[in-house]
Amino acid sequence: MNFPKIIQGGMGIAISSWQLARSVSSQGQLGVVSSTAIDLVMIRVLQLGDPEGYMRRALAAFPDQDVVQKILDRYYIEGGKPADQPYAAKPMVGDKPSRSTEQLLMVSNFAEVWLAKEGHDGMVGINFLQKIQTPILAGMYGAMLAGVDVVIVGAGIPIEIPKVIDGLCRCEPVDFAVHVHGATKGVTHKLSFDPRGILSEDIIPAKRPLFFPIVSSVTLASVMVKKSGGIVDGLIIEEPSAGGHNAPPRGKTQLNDAGEPLYGPRDAVNFDAIKALGKPFWLAGSYATPEKLAEARAAGAEGVQLGTIFAFSNESGLRADLKRSTIEQCQHESPKVFRDPVASPTGFPFQVLSIPDTLSEPEIYVDRCRQCDLGYLREAYEKTDGSLGWRCRSEDPETFVRKGGYLEETEGRKCLCNSLMANIGMGQLRKKKGSDTIEEELPLVTCGADLSTINQLTNSEKTSFSAAEVLDYMLCS
Repeated sequence: MNFPKIIQGGMGIAISSWQLARSVSSQGQLGVVSSTAIDLVMIRVLQLGDPEGYMRRALAAFPDQDVVQKILDRYYIEGGKPADQPYAAKPMVGDKPSRSTEQLLMVSNFAEVWLAKEGHDGMVGINFLQKIQTPILAGMYGAMLAGVDVVIVGAGIPIEIPKVIDGLCRCEPVDFAVHVHGATKGVTHKLSFDPRGILSEDIIPAKRPLFFPIVSSVTLASVMVKKSGGIVDGLIIEEPSAGGHNAPPRGKTQLNDAGEPLYGPRDAVNFDAIKALGKPFWLAGSYATPEKLAEARAAGAEGVQLGTIFAFSNESGLRADLKRSTIEQCQHESPKVFRDPVASPTGFPFQVLSIPDTLSEPEIYVDRCRQCDLGYLREAYEKTDGSLGWRCRSEDPETFVRKGGYLEETEGRKCLCNSLMANIGMGQLRKKKGSDTIEEELPLVTCGADLSTINQLTNSEKTSFSAAEVLDYMLCS
């Protein structure tokens, strides 16, 4: 098989848009959409009136139009909602989602993949986060119905994903263990999904997608290849300088003078050991130059995964003003990227780009009323009766403590769900803390530590660039 040299990273929420993935895939590399909160993105596009009509075009291709019509009846607003009206809510996804919630997950993932694959025959992948377990099963089935070519899973240990893919390929019930805080010893809680009966007729996906887990160590790569109980088709090796969530340092976490987690020799990856596993692999984390691509291939990799440079390209879902602000910073100074050890409610270090008037400024976040109304990054915990409850370290601290959490776990946390929606211009409207003033949620931009490639693609007269220009630059030799 001819593998791509470039994998465009699957950045959420909707930064790795279908437009970006389609552009990359149509040029022979692997474009990837993000599954993270894509159900929320879809219903907000519909509430804005789907002005370009692309969402309804994708929905028209879904194999069960009765399911689609129920979604349109609930969320579509002809001409779009009034500008001062908040977005309508949708159910949060827990361990026992309703059938309609599963259908929403399935349809939204189908639509994103279908749009990314429209008009070309290149490969398209989809990225899931193991830390966000509850939407994976129904979402993966929807992506497979759209013919997704590669499933990529990071932010955790996705050891059960191969068996899930195999089960969905046969249109059979699937499940996997959910991580539960405080679970009784010996008790396993599972998330399950049954594709049978969810549509007017049962559909077996046309093909099995490849599976590429994202790992950060030889140990985890070896576990995935040897113990997953299914096929691992390739590996993406992500180093600490990558954007978004990073794997914590191995051993006891220590902070540098700036308050960032320190990574050391134990976190370095032995590429010879990775190569010895006999699987194709790609390197990620500050590889956005032709020289780094050549270095990766010399180490035995098929190529590299790039996220940050694509995040600021014309086709990404990031708001245009945030792209422009970052590109201008790069042209005049060195932007500050802070690896925040506590911002994310997941507990993973999270890379935050410093941009004025965003939640990267600590004094701004103090004025936000803490609540959890989207719930993608909630954690499961076991109640006294053995059932599961859900809590978020970024929600109101008193609420979190009432659910059995510890107050110190809430310190410094930020609501990534709402801020990442604001990054794509779909921030919720809500009352300001202690006031009747209505304001929109503020963004919080994440990216990798190395932004230097932006200056290779822009100058004083040229302040934007396309995904095609990124590929031309990377593959110029």
